[in-house]
Amino acid sequence: MKRIIPADRLNTVQEYYFSKKLREVAEMNAAGQNVISLGIGSPDLPPSEETIHTLSESAAKSDAHGYQPHVGLPELREAFADWYKRWYDVTLDSSKEIQPLIGSKEGILHISLAFLNPGDGVLVPNPGYPTYTSVSKMVGAKIHTYDLDENNNWQPDFEALENKDLSGIKLMWVNYPNMPTGANGSLELFEKLVAFGKKHGIIIAHDNPYSLILNENPLSIMQVEGAKDICIELNSMSKSHNMPGWRIGLVVANAQFISWILKVLSNIESGILKPMQLATIAALNNSDEWHRKNNIELYARRRKYAGEIMDVLGCTYDKNQVGMFLWGKIPDTLKSSEELADNILYNAKVFLTPGFIFGSKGERYIRISLCCNEDMLREALNRIKKLEE
Repeated sequence: MKRIIPADRLNTVQEYYFSKKLREVAEMNAAGQNVISLGIGSPDLPPSEETIHTLSESAAKSDAHGYQPHVGLPELREAFADWYKRWYDVTLDSSKEIQPLIGSKEGILHISLAFLNPGDGVLVPNPGYPTYTSVSKMVGAKIHTYDLDENNNWQPDFEALENKDLSGIKLMWVNYPNMPTGANGSLELFEKLVAFGKKHGIIIAHDNPYSLILNENPLSIMQVEGAKDICIELNSMSKSHNMPGWRIGLVVANAQFISWILKVLSNIESGILKPMQLATIAALNNSDEWHRKNNIELYARRRKYAGEIMDVLGCTYDKNQVGMFLWGKIPDTLKSSEELADNILYNAKVFLTPGFIFGSKGERYIRISLCCNEDMLREALNRIKKLEE
C-alpha cells in the first residue's frame, strides 16, 4: 500500500500545548495523583439559571432541532446589539454588522480565511494567544511578530511597527484586556490602533473575550470613531457568561467585512442549534447583580490566592491586571518558566502555565488561571508552600 502522508500544513503547526499537557494531567489523575489544574481559562461555574432553564425548555420542543440559518436568529443578533450598547455604548446594525459564531476561536479561522491569501503578512503579538500564529500558518500567511513588553504596559511599540516593512501586511491581531499578560486596554490605545490600521491599510482584528472579567470599565475598539472602517472585533460568551463548552461567540465589523466572513462560515458550519441561541439571549440579559457576583467579586477573591502563590514562588506581578488569569515574572535565579511549571506539576501536583508557550517574550513568566474554586486554590497554595520550604 502506498504510504499516506498528511497535508504539508501540518508540518507548520504542533498539537496545542494544552491538548498535550491536559492529557498528561488526566493520566496523572487517573493514577491517583490528584493534580490541581490552574492552567486553562475555563470557568468552573454554570451559566445563570435563566440560561439553563431556557435551554432545557426550548430543547424539549419538537421543532427546535433542525438546521438554522447561518446568520443566526434575528432575536439573537438583536440581543448581541443590545449587549454591545449596554456594556460598551456601541451602536451596531444587528442585521448587517453582527455574525454569531460557534465560538470566537473558530472566528479566528473564519477571519483568516476571509482576508488572507497565501503569503500575505500577519502581525501577531509576542507574547500572544498561540492560535493567532497557528491559524495564520495553516492558511499560508507569513507571520510577522511584534513584541509586547511589560515596561510599555504590554502595548504595541508603534515606533517599532512604523520602522517595519509593512507593504505586505494585511492583518494585525490585538487582544485587550490582554491574554496572557492581563494588561488592560484604553481608548487611547485603540485610537492609535485604528489610526495605524487606516494609515497602512491593515485590518485590525481585536479579540475581546475578557473585557467583563475583573474590569470596572469594559471597552470595545468599536468605541473609537471610524473603527468599523478597518476593525473587526471578536467576542465570546465563554468567559463572561460561564459558557465555555457551549461554543457561542460573535464577530462585529462593517457590513462588507461581515459578508465576507459569512461566505467562509457558511461553507464550514451548519448554523447554531436554536435552543442554544435562545439560551444565549437569556444569558445576554443577565442582571447587573449576576455580573458583579460572577465576574467581579468571585474572581477578586480568587485573585488573592493566586497572588499568594506568586509571592511564595518569588514571582513579581502587576496588581492592576484584569481578566481571569494572573501573570507573573519568575525570579532571575530560575532557568525557565517551563522548568518551574514542571517542577510544580510533578512535585506539588499543581498545573501552572509556563509563559514560553505564548512566545519568546513570555519565557520568563508563568500564568495562573482563576477558574478554580477557593478551596482548591488554598490547597494549591499549601502544596506549593510545602515544596518551597
